[in-house]
Amino acid sequence: MKFSRKSEISKLAPSAAGDGQIFKSQIKPLEDRKTIDAGIQLLREHHHQDLWRQYCNFIDLSLGDFMRVQQQLLLQQLAMLQSSELGKSIMRGATPQNVEQFRQQVPLTTYKNYAHYLLKRREDVLPSPPLLWGHTSGRTGEYDFKWCPITGGQWAEIEKLTFAAFCFCSCKERGEVNINLHDKLLYGAAPAPYVTGLLARYAFSRIFDFLPPLDDAESLSFQERGKKGITMALANGLDFYSALPSVIVNVGERLGDSGSKDIKALLGQPRLMARILPAVLKSKMARRRMLPKDIWKVKGLISAGSDGSVYREKIAAMWGRRPLDMFACTEGLVISLQTWDYEGLTFYPYLNFLEFIPEQDCLRAREDSTFQPRTLLLDEVRTGQNYQLVITNFHGGPFVRYVMGDMIKITARRNESLDIDIPQMVYHSRVDDMIDIAGFTRLTESVIWKALENSGVDYEDWTVRKELRDKPILHLYLEPRVNNHLRAEQITDLVHEALVKLDKPYSELEVFLGLKPLMVTLVAHGAFDQYMRQQLATGVELGRMKVSHINPSDKVLESLLSYSSPLTAQKENGQVPISNR
Repeated sequence: MKFSRKSEISKLAPSAAGDGQIFKSQIKPLEDRKTIDAGIQLLREHHHQDLWRQYCNFIDLSLGDFMRVQQQLLLQQLAMLQSSELGKSIMRGATPQNVEQFRQQVPLTTYKNYAHYLLKRREDVLPSPPLLWGHTSGRTGEYDFKWCPITGGQWAEIEKLTFAAFCFCSCKERGEVNINLHDKLLYGAAPAPYVTGLLARYAFSRIFDFLPPLDDAESLSFQERGKKGITMALANGLDFYSALPSVIVNVGERLGDSGSKDIKALLGQPRLMARILPAVLKSKMARRRMLPKDIWKVKGLISAGSDGSVYREKIAAMWGRRPLDMFACTEGLVISLQTWDYEGLTFYPYLNFLEFIPEQDCLRAREDSTFQPRTLLLDEVRTGQNYQLVITNFHGGPFVRYVMGDMIKITARRNESLDIDIPQMVYHSRVDDMIDIAGFTRLTESVIWKALENSGVDYEDWTVRKELRDKPILHLYLEPRVNNHLRAEQITDLVHEALVKLDKPYSELEVFLGLKPLMVTLVAHGAFDQYMRQQLATGVELGRMKVSHINPSDKVLESLLSYSSPLTAQKENGQVPISNR
């Protein structure tokens, strides 16, 4: 069923969350979840118009309405913060009464400001009792995980977004609901207590039939789960798939590489012949290996990860649908998501108060720890500009003016084609000292540096960044010492093996995805020193003379590679340049 856009939004504030059990030492079943129960009932009764109106209507807010929602929920959050130990500590005793006082009086924060409380999972200090605890990867050598509490109010919004995301990824126009209870969903999430695993267990599993079943899936390894899920999908069909973009591609590639073996085992079952034989014939006629789209006509795909733009077209070619992209994090849950045109992502108003640090202020703050960057609100951002995100949780969440390590780009003031009056964004890059590869690992400067030391490679200096080619790569630009005659390929192998030993998530890239992302380019001897001399000659301040180890700009790399008389020989024979002096 479809319906036209409402002319007015009568209710700006989100519905209250139902009471639930507090997560303690282990994951427990959540009962009496009013939001998802109501949505399931609407699906069961085929009240699609009501379901869309209740869970998808945030896209109908005007920008003015969006900002009023943000202000209203921030004031509610401030009252909870001011009555909690954590809130008083983070806000340093400030008691702001409005948005402007809040932005003036409360400092920007990072996870270090919360680690003392959250790593111990102290519930007595929080603004609101947590319903669940989720975690994301931590920092090697500091802490294994960043633990984050999730309140009942936050979870109610996540349940709303579950319906919205699956509606958007499977519809062709506003108001269309193409979801049925017990649709089949291929399980591609990280296990709980990663937030994707919490979503799978407490939200998705209430609506869909998992392939393989959830209890089985969580007892299997990543590879075993994927193989069993595909086998079940071949037998029973497939409607939806939710996973990291890299995982969606990997499953498609493995199906093409080994799917024929699995299919032969299934062909002995007569009821499968009608599903499998047309797929085999289609791929043979196209003179290519079999693709997922040859077998299934999936209703929708959902992905979340920094590499979505890299894999989007490849996924579409494999699966016959583009994946719906979501921008999410454990600290803020969902920040934004695409709609059914698969263009920019639309910000979600009900989970976090949003602030934006302009790129130039972000870069200056990285170089000068005393500089306090300014922030803008959503109605102040400009199209084409990059911003670092700052979030403040609503509904009793703990994070206050929390500076995320992500840079986003505003692509449009509004979505004109779908008449969505909310600015549109895309993910741009990391801005801290971490590099995200395929959503599996986030490498810090210290880990990469330690891997270099452990590799035994003699070097003068280095810089590294993530680059997007056919697949994401970790591109290391290395200046070797004069007595080092190793080729770039040899250095790549040595540093890769050192990273595998140091960082388990990095090692899983090769095990699970067949991805060996490291690439080494050798620069001329003396290049880093010449760069510093050039910066000094142009009057650059001392703190900005040296090449950053993490995420150098195109301009910096162009300068490094321009000191290149020996690099010509390197390109021809792969040898390390000896000297350019």
